[in-house]
Amino acid sequence: MIVKELLSGNEAIARGALECGVAFGAGYPGTPSTEILEAFAKYEGVYAEWAPNEKVALETAIGASLAGVRAIAVMKHVGVNVAADPLFTVSYTGVRGGLVIVTADDPSMHSSQNEQDNRNYARFAKIPMIEPADSQEAKDFVRLAFEISERFDTPVFLRSTTRVSHSKSVTTIAEPDKPGGNASVLRNPEKYVMVPAMARLRRIEVEKRMAALAEYAETFHENKVEFNDLKIGIISSGMPYNYAKDAFPKASFLKLGMVYPLPVQMIRDFASAVENLYVVEELDPFFEDQIKALGIEVRGKTLLPRTNEFDPTIVCTSLSSGEKATREAPPDISIPPRPPNLCPGCPHRGLFYVAGKLDAFVAGDIGCYTLSYMKPLRGLDSCICMGASFGMAHGMSKALGSKGKGRVIGVIGDSTFVHSGITPLLNASYNKSDALFIICDNATTAMTGMQDHPGTGRTLQGLPSYRIDFIQLAQALGIEDVHTVNPFNISETKEILKASLEREGPSLVISKEPCALLKTQKKKARRPLMVDIDKCIGCKLCLGLNCPPISWKNVTGGFDGPLTAQGKPRKGFAVIDSALCNGCSLCMQVCSAKAIKEVVANG
Repeated sequence: MIVKELLSGNEAIARGALECGVAFGAGYPGTPSTEILEAFAKYEGVYAEWAPNEKVALETAIGASLAGVRAIAVMKHVGVNVAADPLFTVSYTGVRGGLVIVTADDPSMHSSQNEQDNRNYARFAKIPMIEPADSQEAKDFVRLAFEISERFDTPVFLRSTTRVSHSKSVTTIAEPDKPGGNASVLRNPEKYVMVPAMARLRRIEVEKRMAALAEYAETFHENKVEFNDLKIGIISSGMPYNYAKDAFPKASFLKLGMVYPLPVQMIRDFASAVENLYVVEELDPFFEDQIKALGIEVRGKTLLPRTNEFDPTIVCTSLSSGEKATREAPPDISIPPRPPNLCPGCPHRGLFYVAGKLDAFVAGDIGCYTLSYMKPLRGLDSCICMGASFGMAHGMSKALGSKGKGRVIGVIGDSTFVHSGITPLLNASYNKSDALFIICDNATTAMTGMQDHPGTGRTLQGLPSYRIDFIQLAQALGIEDVHTVNPFNISETKEILKASLEREGPSLVISKEPCALLKTQKKKARRPLMVDIDKCIGCKLCLGLNCPPISWKNVTGGFDGPLTAQGKPRKGFAVIDSALCNGCSLCMQVCSAKAIKEVVANG
């Protein structure tokens, strides 16, 4: 019986891994890849784990592969940067059980700090890459990736993009295979120990493998030619193929399922058969540059942008007009702006309210708290990549010397600290930094959807586990001045941060309070707050918290309330939406008129 389900691309990749007998999965959560491992972990008979970071995830997957089972490592595009060290060498060693690395790229940077095109990694590391265009292909391509991996003794990239990862389409599912391979130890140091003498021999094997893969690409059945109107020929892959197909349904297409290595002869044959050849690809001119290097006349980035996702309109406009398309400006409709914001009751709000008022440079990191850079909090001054904040804070403190005393703070989340913050904290201790380091411990990986990590005490598959004690860890790294604060207590937080900033040597503050969206927190009933408008003097200090439930109501006349501090009539007052408020009490602490109180039942 044929069974069909509506699956996202991520769910389809997880299903494909199950169906082709993958026994081991590892990764680090990061949009748009997160749901792959979450879905895979729910299947019976498989093992899946969140690793501290992507490098560790790939290394554990390599270990599982060398034990003889099929393994998959899952990460978003910037995670491949973290995993690049083992990546380039496992290309030399090859595999035993099949090894597939999922890279989920993010054109338009929906939830990322950059827009890198990871097809370049395939070419750079000499690893084949295949790319699905919809959920059905996402599922089917997983099996193809493992078959290529084992046939050619190579890791294989499976590239997705945000639109494929999160779009849903009907997918035919099948009965899963039994987990492939029997785990065993096979010692083969000549193949797997990459000292220079062995690596030089394996380097030659890599070139032989790439030559064989280039031949294979010519017959790879997911590289498909569709001849229609020969006036227009389009080479594309992944989601851009769908856009181009929508825009030019009667054109001829060469749809590339294997994006590296390219099927050179197939491209030559297709190019010779059409009058005008175009490449439709998001981000870098990856295909275009290689096709031009073959001496083939083709147009791509002279018409299509190098940035952001495409859509059918952009493709149609560009190729039809022969001029470079730009995105149309949104219609001029007057609607209130909706900038992203920290959630009501977020523990980060109190911390950054205090940090923003200190005369200090705050080096931030990747997480929900990055949003604190906006007005009115202005509690964060930089954000580069996972784990960079602690290293930057230390470097800045050293560069400033005595001028930087009490002026440099590094802030990182608990999950990000585990990911890549431990090493720079050790470095700061070893090299006698004078910066203040803060761990925002909200007991989860909140930004990507409440995933567990070594600081939460639970594994991806729900098993209880050891929970890192950040205080003991910091002390083991040599940090002597360690404090824990409740970020909902503004006066305590301010006092400890100021004292730690002025202290000689590195200090660590752990801002500890669970995320407001955790189920355990939702069960804790705290009464919402309200503004006593008879006491509100219109000072607007509560608005400085940028808390979503708090807003301002202008007075247009006839309001008989207290005067301002200057003795002038009030122009308005603050209000709190009790349906949004969770009673965190930060606004009560900053209200100079003591006009904020708990909502009283039936009153």
